[in-house]
Amino acid sequence: MPLTMVKEGESNIIKCVGGKDETRKFLENLGFVSGGTVTVVSMINGNMIVNVKDSRVAISKNMACHIMV
Repeated sequence: MPLTMVKEGESNIIKCVGGKDETRKFLENLGFVSGGTVTVVSMINGNMIVNVKDSRVAISKNMACHIMV
């Protein structure tokens, strides 16, 4: 399921990162890699703040749709 469907406070394992090559590389540089752990901190109007690799990252709903957990 996409990251956008995860509830706040839940930790999940990233299964895969989709999208175009540049989108995947961008997300991988932020720490979104297969097998990594991601926790949703908050959601505001579909945009998300998540914990990934010991740092907080804000991503848009569009980007979050490419991350499968």
